[in-house]
Amino acid sequence: MPQDVELKTGKTPIFQYETSELDTFEAQFLHASGILKGTFTHLDPGEKATLAVEILSEEALHTSEIEGEFLNQDSIQSSIRRFFGLSTDPRRVSPAEYGISEMVTHLHRTFQDPLSHEMLFEWHAMLTNGRRDLQSIGAYRTHVEPMQIISGRIYEPTVHYEAPPSARIPDEMDQFVTWWNRTAPMGAAPLPALTRAGIAHLYFECIHPFEDGNGRIGRTLAEKTLAHSMGHPALLSLSLQIQKNKKAYYTMLASNSQTLDITSWLVYFAEVVCNAQRYTQAMMVFWVQKSQFYRAAQGKLNERQEKAIARIFREGVDGFQGGLSAENYMRITGTSRATATRDLHDLVEKSLLLRTGEFKGTRYCVNLSGTPGDTHQR
Repeated sequence: MPQDVELKTGKTPIFQYETSELDTFEAQFLHASGILKGTFTHLDPGEKATLAVEILSEEALHTSEIEGEFLNQDSIQSSIRRFFGLSTDPRRVSPAEYGISEMVTHLHRTFQDPLSHEMLFEWHAMLTNGRRDLQSIGAYRTHVEPMQIISGRIYEPTVHYEAPPSARIPDEMDQFVTWWNRTAPMGAAPLPALTRAGIAHLYFECIHPFEDGNGRIGRTLAEKTLAHSMGHPALLSLSLQIQKNKKAYYTMLASNSQTLDITSWLVYFAEVVCNAQRYTQAMMVFWVQKSQFYRAAQGKLNERQEKAIARIFREGVDGFQGGLSAENYMRITGTSRATATRDLHDLVEKSLLLRTGEFKGTRYCVNLSGTPGDTHQR
C-alpha cells in the first residue's frame, strides 16, 4: 500500500511510495548487513583497518568523479590512513583530496550521532577546503540568484529543477534535520533503513542547501543514514555503484524531483545499495584471500616478484584484466625477458601463480585456491 511522507519543501508536498515494492529489498539489506558485520568481526585488526581505508578511499574518489572532479587515489588513501592514525608516506596532498578524506573519515567516526546543522556545516567546510570562489563556506547558501540544476549548452540550457530560494533554506533545513532525527530507529516515526536513506538523499537534493557540494554531501548523508539505521559503519562504496551508470542516477533524481510518487527512486536507490553490499562482501573475501596468499608466500618471493604480485593485487576485486603476461611482468619490474620467464616459472612451480594458454597467449593469475570464497584466481 502507498506510504505518505510529509516533506515540507515549498508547498509541503506529500511524498508517496509503495512499501510493497521495497519490502524485498529491505529484507535483503538486513540479511546482507548481518553477513557483512559477521565477516568483518572475524578479520584481524590490520585487515579491518586496511579494508576500511580501501572502501572509504573508493567512496571519496568516486563521489568526486560523479561531480567531474578527478583526484589521486593514493593521495586520498594516504590522508585517510593519517586520519586513522596509521603509518603512511609523507606525500603532498591537495586541499580537495585532504578535504574529501576528512569528510568520509568523520562520517565513519560519527555515524551514530544525531544529524545537526553543525555537522552539515563541518562537512561542507571539509569538502570545500582550499576553495576561494564561494560566498558561503561551512554555511547554507545566501545568494539571491536561483539555484537551478541545469544541463546542455550554455546559451540554451535545460533547467531540470529549481531549488527553494536561499531565503527559505534555514527553515527548509530545520524541517529536514527534524525529519531525519524523527525517522531514526529510536525516533518518534522510525522508517526502514533503505527507505529512510533513499528519502533522505532525495529530500536533501531537492533543497540543495549549499552553494556547491550538495551531491557529495547528499551521498555522504545517505551513507550516514544507512549506518545510523544499522548501528555500525556502513562501509559501502555507494558512489562506485552510482558511477557505473551516472546517467541513470541523474535521470532518477531529476524525474523524482518533479513528482510526489517517489517509488521509482526508492527502488533504484535500493538496488544501488544492495549492489554496494555485494561489492563490499567481495572485497572482504578478497582481503582475506590476499592475506592468506601473502602468509603462504612469505619468504618465497624475490623483490621483482613482490613488485609484480603487489601490482596485480592493486587492481582489487576486479583483478588484473586478461591476466599477467610476460610483457606485463617485464614492464612492471623493468627486467629482461629471460629473467621474467624464469621468475614466472618459479612462481608457478611454487603454486603461487596459475598458468593458462600457450606461447603469446600465456597468462598468469594469482592462485587463491584453498582460501574462502568462490574466486580462486586473480
